[in-house]
Amino acid sequence: MPEPADSAEPPACADAPVILGDVPGSFPRSVLAERHPALIRKVRDAFPYGPERQRALDALLKNSAEGVLEPLGARATDRERWEVWGGREYFGRSWFDVPFLWSESYFYRRLLDAVGYFVPGPWQGIDPFRPFKLAELDTPEADAELAALDELADRPVAEREAALLLGSLWGNRADLGFRLGAAGDGTATESPLVVDEGEALRSLFTGGTLCLVADNSGRELIPDLLLIDHLLRGRRVERAVLHVKPYPYYVSDATTADVIDALRRLTAASGAAGASGHRLWSAMTDGRLTVRAHPFSCAPLPYADMPDDLRREFAEADVTVMKGDLNYRRLVGDRRYPATTPFARTTAYFPGPVAALRTLKSDVVVGLDPRTETALVADRDQRWRTGGTHALIQVRR
Repeated sequence: MPEPADSAEPPACADAPVILGDVPGSFPRSVLAERHPALIRKVRDAFPYGPERQRALDALLKNSAEGVLEPLGARATDRERWEVWGGREYFGRSWFDVPFLWSESYFYRRLLDAVGYFVPGPWQGIDPFRPFKLAELDTPEADAELAALDELADRPVAEREAALLLGSLWGNRADLGFRLGAAGDGTATESPLVVDEGEALRSLFTGGTLCLVADNSGRELIPDLLLIDHLLRGRRVERAVLHVKPYPYYVSDATTADVIDALRRLTAASGAAGASGHRLWSAMTDGRLTVRAHPFSCAPLPYADMPDDLRREFAEADVTVMKGDLNYRRLVGDRRYPATTPFARTTAYFPGPVAALRTLKSDVVVGLDPRTETALVADRDQRWRTGGTHALIQVRR
């Protein structure tokens, strides 16, 4: 198994400590100690797993709360990969005492073990999060969001593009994303965009290749696909590569199966949404839109450690757009940076132009204007970092 490619660590990392889950009352601690046990119970109730799988889920529940990180089983095809990714250093230590990004990611890999996702048998390949993903696509809210496209279709092209970009940013808050109008300068607490470099991002759509690294499935993936359709249709990009996860991850992260579900939801719709769905389907069949599921997409590591083949792919793109909170943590590094640390500094290693579209749902944030940070902290203490109420669009050319 090859080692990760040698690459320069982002310069900003030298004095920014890695985030751990060992601080009582912290957001990472709450994820490991509260969110993960609740998720195990939710998955257990979502399927009629037999006694063997129930015992495995119960064992994971106990181990993740009280035990130490353990290697994958001897027959796991990716056992060596996880050892290279950090297991040799972290196995035998508490889930709370290793980098939060690592322990959180490894939890999902062990959850798939518990439900039999990778082993021959009746549960092989069954996504344990699929019921939750599909439920999002069949709601009145989803219908309303798709219907809003009909009104948007009559607006000038530039306005449509700005609205679709905001729709992709906000995901399942797309009703906010499609609302046209000034977003503010990002320096006041009443603005949900703490950094807005949308114009700079749009200036990079010059007819080349777009890599879009997806985040969540369902109602958050559909706006990503709608943005891709708009860019392809208007020749703002000639080709789009949609990066998804190779297996179920972080509850709702998109896989190839989720892309197909989203496309089917679009093609079954009427009006502008249905037309977009059919264009996207055709774009996949003729190669203008391709789906990529690289193993590193599920790595518990920052993109600074990406392997050479993925580095080359991003280097060949005219722009790479990283969607969502997890990709942001991996892009800049899951570290306790001062919030005013320049985004360009933390992404200096990236091999081409890169942008982040992200709602804030974890502690990590960089690139804030000092006035913005001061106003946010004064108004909301630190809750603005993790509550999903604020967002950002950041670009490094």
